[in-house]
Amino acid sequence: MRMLDSSRPIPLEVPDRPSLAVGLVVALAAVKLGLHVFTSSVTPYEFHRDEFLYFAMGEHLALFHMDFPPAMALLAQFVRGVLGDSLFAIRLVPAAFGTATVVLAALIARELGGGRFAQGTAALCVLANPLFLRAGVLFQPVVVDQFVWTAGFYSLARVATTDELRWWSALGVVTGIGLLTKFTIAVFGVTVTAALFITQRCSWLRHPGPWLALALALAIGSPSIVGQIALDFPLLSYLADLRENQLARVTAWQFAMGQLTLGPTTLLAVVGVGFILLGRSMARFRMLGWVVALSFVLLMVLKAKDYYLAPVYPLAYAAGGVLLQQMQRPRGLAVIRTVVLLAVVGFAVLTWPLGLPILPPPAMASYAAHIGGESAVTTNVGAVERLPQDYADMLGWQDLVRAVGEVYHGLPPNERARAVLWASNYGEAGAIDFYGRRYGLPKAIAYVGTYWFYGPGDKAGDVTVAVGFSRESLASRFELIEPAAAVGHPYGVAEQRDQTIYLVRQPRRSFQEVWPEMRGRN
Repeated sequence: MRMLDSSRPIPLEVPDRPSLAVGLVVALAAVKLGLHVFTSSVTPYEFHRDEFLYFAMGEHLALFHMDFPPAMALLAQFVRGVLGDSLFAIRLVPAAFGTATVVLAALIARELGGGRFAQGTAALCVLANPLFLRAGVLFQPVVVDQFVWTAGFYSLARVATTDELRWWSALGVVTGIGLLTKFTIAVFGVTVTAALFITQRCSWLRHPGPWLALALALAIGSPSIVGQIALDFPLLSYLADLRENQLARVTAWQFAMGQLTLGPTTLLAVVGVGFILLGRSMARFRMLGWVVALSFVLLMVLKAKDYYLAPVYPLAYAAGGVLLQQMQRPRGLAVIRTVVLLAVVGFAVLTWPLGLPILPPPAMASYAAHIGGESAVTTNVGAVERLPQDYADMLGWQDLVRAVGEVYHGLPPNERARAVLWASNYGEAGAIDFYGRRYGLPKAIAYVGTYWFYGPGDKAGDVTVAVGFSRESLASRFELIEPAAAVGHPYGVAEQRDQTIYLVRQPRRSFQEVWPEMRGRN
């Protein structure tokens, strides 16, 4: 195989850098932020089960000793300390990151040579797409991951144009933040490295910029790496569980076809990536197109969920907008541009309930049934529900904790003092920990995932309030089993829809004895 000659200079055309359409970009960013602020003010839904987990991680913060990247835990503690823990306050964080991604999409379009139309198109596509809308609603790593990749693309575009060391530094900082947030940033790192060689940009490696970026990324992201080493790489257990329970049903075809759920913006994105890879005016930015293409192939081979590719779309939208702007005035060009924008807006209007949780559960279930797409209401384990899983995962938590509180406070004082609240999953445990202060409840224990690392506490479990378990599963652990309360939500996910809270006594073994054997259960 012939090696690429990295010493040969590549003649590259430096595109004009139009002025930023400040008014338009600010207006679109304001719409994005306003939609999320409005949604958090009127939504009939609660916190998401994953959000409870990040709150718990913040309360057990150990920066270099955590099984998941700690960025969300840090953000949770900061926001709760500064703004409080209302739904409105917490949801300001994803709204801010989502809004920043809209702005960055416009900045990338400008860097690629796009003027007002291209910048507005890129920002509008990110603003209007239901995938990006929902990411901006939930306090999860997804929205930060989207921001980080987009900021990384912008930094690389500036490097390609200016070759300034500060943009290498920016790339290192945002990649480090990505490593603190979600391990999928490794896909970005791998594909950027591969793209350097494919596009004969490996000569950059003879300069300090890339190595500075790498050093900054590793330094900033070191808590994630050290945590994995200190805890014997729990990520491997989580990945094995993910492959077995969620990714086993994902095929390459499903991953590729899943991109079509983004609507007409997918076509614009595909055309945009093709333009970066083949367009003469895009030669300087060719590497960015390869990062997108390689990310698609790598994630498809790894059988990833289709939304894992979302962070590449702001760049692709920007390139598509630039192509539409640079077309040499063929007959009907104005019509083409108008059709594209109307298609983006029309799809957004049609699908807005999938992005913004405003419709009450009955109305949302009716909407989901009428659009007729099972993919929108299929859970990550393949079950078809009445609501999208994210929506079902935001229902019933306060009722659950209220019922647990009634059982707990119904105990005689001597039993209450030694009672354990034992949950079957992190959603139940996190909800008890979050809402439990209102009901005077102790912290919950759970031997699944992250909660296993928090330990069983010092109570043996001779009096236990068991949440989320079947009677059969409890019979192997306890001598006395008594149903104490029933709770559920008709639109919740299957496991939370109809639950019995049990009061169990006389454990065959204490929690402290059982705990070491439970590691790795997810």
